[in-house]
Amino acid sequence: MSPKNLEVKSETKESLRIGVFGGTFNPLHVGHIQCVRMVKTRLGIDRIHVVPAAQNPRKPRTEGPKDEDRLEMCRVGFASDADYVTVDDRELTRGGLSYTVTTLESFAKEYDPSQLHLIIGMDQFEELDRWHRIDRIFELASVIVVSRPGHVIPYSIADFPEGLRPLLADFEKGFGQLTSGRHIEFLRMPDADVSASDLRKRLRTGRSVEKYMTIEVEEFIKSRGLYGPIGPRIGDFETFTRFCAEALYAKKGLNVRGFDLRPTTAPTEFSLVASGTSTRHTSSLAESVLTAVKEEFNVFPQSVEGMAEGRWVLLDYGSLIVHVFYDFVRQEYRLEELWKESRDLGIKDPLA
Repeated sequence: MSPKNLEVKSETKESLRIGVFGGTFNPLHVGHIQCVRMVKTRLGIDRIHVVPAAQNPRKPRTEGPKDEDRLEMCRVGFASDADYVTVDDRELTRGGLSYTVTTLESFAKEYDPSQLHLIIGMDQFEELDRWHRIDRIFELASVIVVSRPGHVIPYSIADFPEGLRPLLADFEKGFGQLTSGRHIEFLRMPDADVSASDLRKRLRTGRSVEKYMTIEVEEFIKSRGLYGPIGPRIGDFETFTRFCAEALYAKKGLNVRGFDLRPTTAPTEFSLVASGTSTRHTSSLAESVLTAVKEEFNVFPQSVEGMAEGRWVLLDYGSLIVHVFYDFVRQEYRLEELWKESRDLGIKDPLA
């Protein structure tokens, strides 16, 4: 190739408008695909890199496919969009915690930095001020926020997360100028209300996922045997419930109670509830269960909710759901009253 052709290729690459769309993609669903296609169509992004994360630093690891399976799932799901979508393995290759700022810095070395656009969902935007080095992220890329049903687009700067407001120069009608010189804009995506955690439950229980997943991705999941039930690896769930209770007591959990819900119409067979003395203690209690179960059974929960806030943490192990409350919040919700028809397991502190 001649020097002239090399120069043309370089100029073409630097002129591209690049989108970076990261996530765990556990699993890849139609919401992800619709998001990418809408950004391409509405904003004229030339190439979108879909970047599966190795480990989200703000979320505990959950039970699911191996990294290579998630990567291949994305390749299958975006095969028909390959003319403008690149399924990018840089975070999986790098390993460890997947910080967006590090990923964007790597893209800035490959493309014209002024053409980088970070694509996120509205649920991610709502906690964006907690992201690692968010000020640097706003220097590296403009941000495209795709709103799913049930989320309200900000009307003014006052509607932004508090930590983002000093980074905004102006905002009006879904478009804002950032103090870094970049911008943030919002797109509303219709008819794509998909919950990844609910989708994982559907896959594990054999319920239909036709509305939420392309046939190609569904067939790939079935061919690899992904999202199988975790029950066979755990065994007897009453014994498992008592094991988790011991992990809570070992970290000074308060008022630990277990219930056999099989006599009721509850959506799970067993539940465990405990209290912490603070939001920090609550998150620590939940973390102790995660660690103990991983070491003993080599199992992660199917989903984890509320860990960052520490007010009400929920660990979903399929036939057992563990609820860990900040004690004040537990008194407000009074879950035990919903389980009056269940059998109390009579769990006691083994050290008492």
